[in-house]
Amino acid sequence: MPRYSYVAMDSRGKETKGTLEVANQNEAIVRIKEMGYFPTKVVEDKASGKPAAKGAPAKGKGKAKGKGGSLNFNIKIPGLGGKVKPKVLTTFTRQLATLVEAGLPLLRGLRVLEKQERNATLKGIIGDLAQSIEGGSTFSEGLAQHPKVFNRLYVNMVKAGEMGGVLEVVMKRLSDFMEKAQKIKGKVVAAMFYPAAVITVAVSIMGILMVFVIPKFKDIFAGMGIELPDFTKFVLAISDMVKDHAIITLGMVFACFVAFKLFIKTKFGNRLFDRVKMHVPAIGPVISKVAISRFARTLGTLVSSGVPILQALTIVKETSGNIIVGEAVTAVHESVKEGETITAPLEASKVFPPMVISMVDVGEQTGALPEMLMKIADNYDEEVDNAVAAMTSLLEPIMIVVLAVIVGSIVIALFLPLIKLMDQGFDGNGKEKD
Repeated sequence: MPRYSYVAMDSRGKETKGTLEVANQNEAIVRIKEMGYFPTKVVEDKASGKPAAKGAPAKGKGKAKGKGGSLNFNIKIPGLGGKVKPKVLTTFTRQLATLVEAGLPLLRGLRVLEKQERNATLKGIIGDLAQSIEGGSTFSEGLAQHPKVFNRLYVNMVKAGEMGGVLEVVMKRLSDFMEKAQKIKGKVVAAMFYPAAVITVAVSIMGILMVFVIPKFKDIFAGMGIELPDFTKFVLAISDMVKDHAIITLGMVFACFVAFKLFIKTKFGNRLFDRVKMHVPAIGPVISKVAISRFARTLGTLVSSGVPILQALTIVKETSGNIIVGEAVTAVHESVKEGETITAPLEASKVFPPMVISMVDVGEQTGALPEMLMKIADNYDEEVDNAVAAMTSLLEPIMIVVLAVIVGSIVIALFLPLIKLMDQGFDGNGKEKD
């Protein structure tokens, strides 16, 4: 009898591994669920020396449909290595949720979306999902085969919907969640467009001044025969470096960028960068509010969809996008694991404001934690709108002043020698010196 290795999670979110000797993969999945686990990976153990069941795909081949045959979870579909943009995935989720909610069978809904999908990568994945369901796998098991497209939050919400028999409700919640996340991201990106445009213009103007304008003034100053002010010498030196050593200058800028990227990839650097981001004037409040909104909406959506609280907290940590918030969620996970409340570690983290902590506390005490978390998320979505507007209104004059100071400093540096020359040519009474 074939042997199947599995990876599963218990109701507390703890991962467990083992093997089973059963007739096929579907039976293995049923046995794992009977043991009280949620299977995330089930594959036939080739080391057992048993031939694959009829209908199972051969090694290196595409997935085949068979009558009750086993399904290999690790099969890689050729041509599906591309990425799917969040906007495209959000549209697919909304469309599938609408079809399922309307009463269309899941398999038929996937086939309908496969025909109309224009994104080649997602089209192939949808076809693969349909084949998985036809072969006897669940929808969540098919999604788990594509972790680069469907993250753990997506897979676990669908799994909870399948187990509770409310897949249409969960798909609608998931599509709402993704749309709101995209909306917030779009607002932040739009708010950063103006500063990025101003910085681009400033760099372009400085480049033109340094390469074309300042060298001409340098030739003029050389014929004057006067001692140049220190500030003018400094600006001329920068111009020479940019003009005559452009490759070295670009190399230094690139090296600084690479060094910064490598630094924030380290645990210490990532933690420091995330903490600094949350305390930067104007930008910090937006980042903090987005992080809190994401935490509340993700946790509220998962718990209300039937995902166990510990498993939900693990997913929230992985999808938080901020290591400071992730550490706070880890503390909450440990607290809940010991049978304590969520409120205490949230308050100790110093990340969440008192209002959020109070609302979570009320939600725990009244048994309405998911609803309270969604209210927090909705409230902070509005706070994000206000914070983005405040940031934009503050950054506009700051960027204009910065650009004016940079260009004005260069102009002053170029006119200082002329002023000095005029002082040398006239006495204190405005008469020309002999």
